[in-house]
Amino acid sequence: MSNIPDTGRTTRVTIRLVILQVLTLSLLFTLGGRLWYLQIRNGQEYDQKAANNHIQQVVTPAVRGAILDDHGVPLADNETRLVVSASRTDLLKQSDDGKAVLARLAGVLGMKAQEVQDKVRLCDAKTPQPCWNGSPYQPIPITDAATTQQALQIMERREDFPGITAEPTAVRRYPAPYKANTAQVLGYLSPVTDAELTASEKTATPLLRSDQIGRSGLESSYDPELRGKAGVTRYEVDNLGRVIGKAGDTPATPGDTLVTSIDAKVQAVTEKQLNAAMQEARRTFDPITHENYKADSGAAVVMDNHTGQIIAMASAPTYDPNSWVGGISAKDYQNLTAVKSNYPLLNRAIQGQSAPGSTFKVVSTSAAVNAGYDINGGYPCTSSMKIGDQVFKNFENESFGDISLGRALEVSCDTVFYGIAYKEWQKDGGYSPKHPNDWFYKTAHQFGLGAKTDVDLPGEVTGRIPDRQWKQDYYDANKDYWCKLKKTSKKHDLATNIARENCTDGYMLRAGDSVNYAIGQGDTLVTPIQMARAYAALANGGTLYQPTIGKAVVSPDGKTVTPIKPKVVGKLPDSQNTLKYIDEATAGVVTGGTANWKFLNWPQDKITLHAKTGTAEVTGKQTTSWLTTYTKDYTIVMTISQAGTGSGGSGTAVRRIYEAMYGIQKDSTAVDPKKGIMPKPVTSLPKISPDGVVVAPASYVVGPSGPGDLGPVLTSGDGPRTADDTGSALAALTPTRTERLLYGRKSWS
Repeated sequence: MSNIPDTGRTTRVTIRLVILQVLTLSLLFTLGGRLWYLQIRNGQEYDQKAANNHIQQVVTPAVRGAILDDHGVPLADNETRLVVSASRTDLLKQSDDGKAVLARLAGVLGMKAQEVQDKVRLCDAKTPQPCWNGSPYQPIPITDAATTQQALQIMERREDFPGITAEPTAVRRYPAPYKANTAQVLGYLSPVTDAELTASEKTATPLLRSDQIGRSGLESSYDPELRGKAGVTRYEVDNLGRVIGKAGDTPATPGDTLVTSIDAKVQAVTEKQLNAAMQEARRTFDPITHENYKADSGAAVVMDNHTGQIIAMASAPTYDPNSWVGGISAKDYQNLTAVKSNYPLLNRAIQGQSAPGSTFKVVSTSAAVNAGYDINGGYPCTSSMKIGDQVFKNFENESFGDISLGRALEVSCDTVFYGIAYKEWQKDGGYSPKHPNDWFYKTAHQFGLGAKTDVDLPGEVTGRIPDRQWKQDYYDANKDYWCKLKKTSKKHDLATNIARENCTDGYMLRAGDSVNYAIGQGDTLVTPIQMARAYAALANGGTLYQPTIGKAVVSPDGKTVTPIKPKVVGKLPDSQNTLKYIDEATAGVVTGGTANWKFLNWPQDKITLHAKTGTAEVTGKQTTSWLTTYTKDYTIVMTISQAGTGSGGSGTAVRRIYEAMYGIQKDSTAVDPKKGIMPKPVTSLPKISPDGVVVAPASYVVGPSGPGDLGPVLTSGDGPRTADDTGSALAALTPTRTERLLYGRKSWS
């Protein structure tokens, strides 16, 4: 039996050998295919990548384009700072990796040796700041605040500072001409992030790690135009990273210049008057809360009625945008973002939302007329109105008898609008609507409220018109919470009782919602820019423009000027007869209505002024002051949180802005347009010189003092002169030895 062959075992061994052979051949074929793909199919691509390993790039940042006002005055530009940099490549060639040189450099700059050494080390996941996050072949900045004397010590003793350079570099600055801060409008810059680098790779303007990009304001909106294109110098390096030659050079292209509709002088006056109004409110006693008004924040907008262009935009509290230049400190950032700071980074002109109060009544007047109410009819202005078990009072329980809609605007009678809104609510079906007309809500949307104006600034909010759709959406989002509170809470305070009601029918548009809405209260929220556009449309005959701040983009050589043209986006739902009627009523607010006491002796026969005051109530806070005004050419809107009545909180400040613009003698009827900042809108662009520089007016001082200081001045035997921030000379003068050392001949050729 033992001599009989084991055929089963032999078969299994044979099968295993076959499988092993198949696997071996498969692996060989896979490896061969992969080698063919790498060496034949994509061989050229990988050859190029291998070659690129021996090419390193050094980036030269482009000079960022300036942001100018409507006369060419710089709002944001670049100043020349003396930057001391270290070449890591040169330092590593030294026996001690440059430590001795860096120690000597620290002594000259008044810094600690370790601090300087930390600045030139390369960043990685384990290296804390400070460290260098850019190319190791690029000069690494040690300081951008070197003095002329420090720079001279370095440049005159080159043998002691191999690899160290001291040269002028353009650095962003915000000069605040005429003390116009313009912070929230301009925005600020900060370094590009890894995510932004990756996202930009396939765009027309890919970012570089050395780039600074706009984070808010115009710096963000027009970042692609302002940034320019960085220059790149390519160096050949060996396998140890040592430079062995130059492989090419692409020069930097400066960014475009942005000309805006902002007028620096009007901006300065607007900021000053907004601040003065807030300071005055804080000295004023509030009879309701029995303490002074807090006036914690505010905003103001000056708009050209004919174009929608923004002439001034102020927001308070504010901040210094220069604090971001060169990197903001942790302390400054904390000050800007802490709760107690009240968030100065917010632009409250486009991001501040509040109930508009009685300034909304022009919308309600338009809605009433469109709903068929007699424009000249008589409507009861009683001291209060009762709906169900709720009493809705007129302001300070005033009563004027039967009055017209126009007179209701002049004296800001709440109960007239309560009555019309309540009738419309009933006509629309009350609690059982079938085909509601919703005139009051429809008209607000037609005035551009409840939606972004699309002003050319980032971060704008929509505001809110609490129509039926909003009520339903709000109910759907909160129903579960309301119903849970109804089941579990034993409280009987106001908030809990409202939640119980809302659980049952929170989607319904109640009578109280409608009457409160008609006077700009309840859940309605608007922004100052929205109200400015709406009132500008009342002034210009009914045209809604898209608000803009950018006026034109100018190429670095000045040969290409791209205007940013006004864009019509809608029309008010009013006939010319209705618009004329509202015009007359709002003029009456100034001559004999709620704003009269702030505009006594106003030259109404020369410059017809229209206004509407608003005093918005906010739960748990003091009233918000609103004042919306317009003349033939301009609209000015101001609002201040917790500052009292519309005219009381904002009236004097708005008057002072108009006086400065038109040249009106203070609190007088005397008008001298020659003394006005802007008696007529500026329609033309500033002059552009043959070399592409946008020319500022002669009144704007260029030099070491005054609002037009354009940069550091070098004092030499030839007298003081200003270093040109764009690279071309301001004057063809023979450079002194100091200037040759620091600036080189190119800067003065």
